[in-house]
Amino acid sequence: MVHDLYQNSINVLDNKLLFINISSVEVGKHLYWQLGNYQVHGQVFMVTWLVIFALLSIAFVGTRDLKRIPENYQNFMEYILEFLQDIAKNQIGEHEYRSWVPYISTIFLFILGSNWAGALIPWKLIQLPEGELAAPTNDINTTVALALLTSFAYFYAGLRKNGLGYFSRYIEPTPVLLPINILEDFTKPLSLSFRLFGNVLADELVVSVFTLLVPILIPLPVMILGLFASSIQALIFATLSAAYIGEAIEGHGEHE
Repeated sequence: MVHDLYQNSINVLDNKLLFINISSVEVGKHLYWQLGNYQVHGQVFMVTWLVIFALLSIAFVGTRDLKRIPENYQNFMEYILEFLQDIAKNQIGEHEYRSWVPYISTIFLFILGSNWAGALIPWKLIQLPEGELAAPTNDINTTVALALLTSFAYFYAGLRKNGLGYFSRYIEPTPVLLPINILEDFTKPLSLSFRLFGNVLADELVVSVFTLLVPILIPLPVMILGLFASSIQALIFATLSAAYIGEAIEGHGEHE
């Protein structure tokens, strides 16, 4: 009996050590920055800041000399604004969409800028001590953070519009669906984050492989296709975010 207890203890210890070893597995190399007790991926922050700076610069140049009759660049900026307003209006509704245009626009433009930065700029030419520069959306931490922002946004939208009655949707049309309705709120951010991460990563891998195999002309059509796919991914993320917010605002499945 003592031998059995000893053997069981050894098995438990081995299982714990195996779990610790698995949990410490790291995919790829990263340039780590130490911020207090936390380590962050430095290469992601560097490209993120560049994308944000580029977006702010474009916005500043496009709005510094506004005219009553728009011309040239102002026309382009107003077209982009109308396009983003249409996304919010179609998914959230005529009466509620205006307050959500800044969020939907920011999500779309940041993801689009990040995806295009990874597709257009040859980051691999810049050598880092560890890891390599790439699109911020190529990192699962970025896409999960964006998806969680959307989760917080639609919870906030539902509670602001319907109060605590928002949670009654979990037992509609029948309380039997309570576990499924709760699970749905966990699958939404997972779906958003992994869809974006997987598509951006796959696109960059395909371009990298074609560049290594045929480094002259063949990668160009693939890069153009990657730009198109990157734009579609930004549109899908922004549209789904707006749709989730609109669903939360509706409440009880009734359109206003």
